[in-house]
Amino acid sequence: MTPTDQAYSEFYAIGKEILTHPVYQRLKSYIHHGETSVFAHSVIVAYLAHRLSERLNLDTNSVVRGALLHDFFLYDWHEEGKRVRKPLLKKHGFKHASYALENAAFYFSLNPIEKDIISKHMFPLNMKPPVHLESWVVNLVDDYVTFFETFKNMKDDFHSLLQYVNERIADDLSLL
Repeated sequence: MTPTDQAYSEFYAIGKEILTHPVYQRLKSYIHHGETSVFAHSVIVAYLAHRLSERLNLDTNSVVRGALLHDFFLYDWHEEGKRVRKPLLKKHGFKHASYALENAAFYFSLNPIEKDIISKHMFPLNMKPPVHLESWVVNLVDDYVTFFETFKNMKDDFHSLLQYVNERIADDLSLL
């Protein structure tokens, strides 16, 4: 998907409340996969899921908001994993969706689709499958983006899209 100014503008209009929130901005300080911050990861997942959900005629508002908040867990999972030994089902990959939902519900008003997106984005590690098509879209896009973030030698196209969206957000945030 090639980025367009119109697609980006629609995406940003939907996500602005979340993207500009000071607590959400903290996600820039946490590395997620490879060298990508949780903020950048969540933004690119939300942007790609938005584009796909438009084509599928789904609830794009819920997709953008849920995707932006799907990893809103507010800690460095790499450091936490080194500090505390946990049984498998208590590790980050199995639990962070519930932490993200708890944080998202504390800071933002969420509808049922957004809650489903956030809480089920790690299926099948989260045992309950997504209920809404919007949740499946975010789940699949999240896996796709994670793959490219993790395997650096395959992300030239991904980097150009990520750079475009992040530059636009930086420009928009500087106008506030």
